[in-house]
Amino acid sequence: MGYSSILIGIAGGTGSGKTSIANYLLKEFVNDQLIVIAQDSYYKDNSNLSMDVRNQQNFDHPDAIDIELFNKQLVSLLDGKTVEIPIYDFSIHNRSDQRQLVKPCKIIVVEGILTLYFESLRKLMNIKVFVDTPDEIRFSRRLSRDTKERGRTIKSVTDQYENTVQPMYDQFVKPSRDFANIIISDGVQNKEAIDTLIYKINVLL
Repeated sequence: MGYSSILIGIAGGTGSGKTSIANYLLKEFVNDQLIVIAQDSYYKDNSNLSMDVRNQQNFDHPDAIDIELFNKQLVSLLDGKTVEIPIYDFSIHNRSDQRQLVKPCKIIVVEGILTLYFESLRKLMNIKVFVDTPDEIRFSRRLSRDTKERGRTIKSVTDQYENTVQPMYDQFVKPSRDFANIIISDGVQNKEAIDTLIYKINVLL
C-alpha cells in the first residue's frame, strides 16, 4: 500500500514571501507532519563549468533546474521512499558535496519561483499556491537579502534583477499564477488567505 501524502506547491517571484508562508506552515503542522523542500536544491550540477561561466548563468530560467531529479525525488517521497536531496551552495553556484536525507511525510511543501511552471510537478500537487507581491516590494527584499546574506554589492544585485530576474518573472513565473488554486497577496500577512490554505490542508488530511 502506497504512502499517502499531500503535496503543496508554493510559487511566486523572488522576495514574494514564499519561504515565510512555508515556515508558517511548519509551525502550524508540528510533530513531523510537514516538510519543506526548496526548488533551489535542484539547480543543475555546474561542476563542469568554470566559476566565470557559472557567474553568468541565468538562475531564473527553467533550464537552470534539474527537473528530472526534482520530479523523480518528489514521486519517490509520495511513494513513501526516503530521498537524498542535493544541497546547493550559492557562494560557488554549484551543489555542495553534502546531501540532505528527507523521509516521507504527511504534508510535503515545495516552494520556489518556478514550482508551478513545470507541468510534471503540477500534476503531483494537491494544492497550488501563488504568492502575488508587488514588484517594488520584491526588489527591496531581494536587495536586502543578497547584500546582507550573500555578500553581494548593490550594483550586482540591481543589474541581475533588471537583466534576468524581472524579465524571467514576467516570462515564466507570473504566467504560472493561472495554475494556482489559491492566490495570496501580501504574503504571510494575509491571514484570511493563509487560513483558507490551512483549512484546505486539514480537509485533505
